Amino acid sequence: MTRRLLMLGGAEFVGRAVVEAALARGWEVTVFHRGLHEPPSGVRSLQGDRTAPDGLAALADGTDTWDAVVDTWSAAPRAVREAARLLAGRVSRHVYVSSCSVYAWPRPAGYTEDAPLVEGASAGAHATDYARDKRGGELAAVEAFGPERSLLVRCGLILGPYENIGRLPWWLNRIAAGGPVLAPGPRDLPLQYVDVRDLAQWTLGAVEAELHGAYNLAGPPGHSTMGALLDACVEATGARAELRWTDPEVVLGAGIEPWTQLPVWVPAGSDLHAAVYSGDVSRAVRTGLRCRPVQETVAGTWSWLGSLGGPAPRRADRPAVGLDPAVEAKVLGI
Repeated sequence: MTRRLLMLGGAEFVGRAVVEAALARGWEVTVFHRGLHEPPSGVRSLQGDRTAPDGLAALADGTDTWDAVVDTWSAAPRAVREAARLLAGRVSRHVYVSSCSVYAWPRPAGYTEDAPLVEGASAGAHATDYARDKRGGELAAVEAFGPERSLLVRCGLILGPYENIGRLPWWLNRIAAGGPVLAPGPRDLPLQYVDVRDLAQWTLGAVEAELHGAYNLAGPPGHSTMGALLDACVEATGARAELRWTDPEVVLGAGIEPWTQLPVWVPAGSDLHAAVYSGDVSRAVRTGLRCRPVQETVAGTWSWLGSLGGPAPRRADRPAVGLDPAVEAKVLGI
C-alpha cells in the first residue's frame, strides 16, 4: 500500500529533507507551501499562507486524505492549531517537528522526555518566544489529534544539506577561504546533533511504526567532536586552512559569543553545553534512529552549497551567525 504524506512547508531544510526521503520510499507527497521556493519535483503542490485569512483554503477539500501530516511551524502556535483542527478527520497521524528548547531551563545533563517543560504559548496568541511557541505547537497538535495519533519530534541541533540557519555553512565558507582559522577548543569537545536526512528517515519510519508521544531526536552525546567537525570541513573544502585551536578562556575573554559568533561551539562544563549536547536520545535510538558519520554530513552540506550558484538561504527570523574577521584576527594576533 502506498502511503500518502502531507507536508506543511517542504521547500526548505527539514521539510525538504522529509519530502525527499518520502519520495525515495515511494510515498505520494502533497506539499502545502507559500510558493516562495520551489518544492522537490514529483510532489503535488498546494499553495497558501497560513498567516493570512482563508490561508488554508487549498486544504479545505474534504475528499483528500493522508496517512500523516508533518508540520515544522515555529512561530505563533495558532497556525498549528488551525491546520490540525482542519485535518484531524482526514489524516491518520500528526507529526510535529518540535525542539528540545521546550524543556525548562536549565536543562540538566542527560535530560529525558520526562524533564520539566516550559509553559506553552496560547494557541490564540501572537508569537512569543521560540521555546514557548514550540511547546504551544505541541499542545495544539495533541489537542486536535489526541495523544495516540500525535508524534512530537523534539530535535536538538540539526545540521546537513538545506540548512537555512547558517551554522555549518558558515564554518564551511570560513574554512574554504583559507588561512589561519580560530578553532575554539578543546578539540575533543563532544557534540550532539542530527543530520537532517537521518531525522527525516527516522520520522518516516516512526509514522510507519505508528509511534506516538515525545521523542528527543539527535545523535548520541559525543557522536562527534568539535575537532572532527572542523577537520571534516577542511577535508571537504580542500582548503589551505590552518586550524588554530584556542583555549575557551581566551575565546570568551575576547567577548565572543558561543553558539552564535562561533556556531555550534559552546564551552565545556557550562549550562549551555549540558542543555545542547547531553540529551538522552535512547528512546529514538531504540526505535530506529541511525546517525551517519560527521564526514558525510559535512560533505553533503558542502556539495549542496556548491550547487546553489549563490549565497545559501537564511531564515530572516533567526539571528545571523558568524564571527567578524577583524575580531578573529585580533584573537589570533595576525
